[in-house]
Amino acid sequence: MEAVAVVPFDRLAAYRILGVDTPFARSVELRMAGRTVLLTYRDYCELPDDGRRYEVHDGELSVTPAPGTRHQEISQRLFDVLFHHVEAGRLGEIYYAPLDVILSDTTIVQPDIVFVANDRQSVVSERGIEGTPTLAVEILSPATVRIDRVTKLQLYARHGVPFYWLVDGEARALEAHVLGAKGYTLALRASGSDPVGPPPFDDLALVPAAIFP
Repeated sequence: MEAVAVVPFDRLAAYRILGVDTPFARSVELRMAGRTVLLTYRDYCELPDDGRRYEVHDGELSVTPAPGTRHQEISQRLFDVLFHHVEAGRLGEIYYAPLDVILSDTTIVQPDIVFVANDRQSVVSERGIEGTPTLAVEILSPATVRIDRVTKLQLYARHGVPFYWLVDGEARALEAHVLGAKGYTLALRASGSDPVGPPPFDDLALVPAAIFP
């Protein structure tokens, strides 16, 4: 098993990664003396504020374009439904991107929507969610399909996020995944005008068609 070195940005020379001028070296690819250099939350905080979405997945930088207008409209519609449901039931707190979810020092993500139930409020801090939320929601975009369906599904499962939703604008469908002993299982895939209650909101009565423009 190779050793892993976590190196702060001020010990590395500037380098361009995935088209981004960063304050650190070739951190995603660099291997020296059998060691892999990983990015940390400190490195993440030094990234430019240029409208793109930056995340760190197990120490590797992920860069995607800013969401498009249809993505944002779906996000807004879904957030409105969830916000009113959560507020009415006093179920916890719900947030929308951009918001840092710090799953570990080398894994920082920005779900499109994130819900933290009352029993997990200790993870909410001024700088973001520092730990495991109850629900993460990702709205698929052409640039993020593989990241959301593969990379983030694995990350959220490994860090113990109990519920994970994927919203597919092209298929006009919502998928609700529930974490079990062997990872996520698909609990519900819904489309059309019939109300559904995706876990953890069994009494939500969400109409899938209503969240898609």
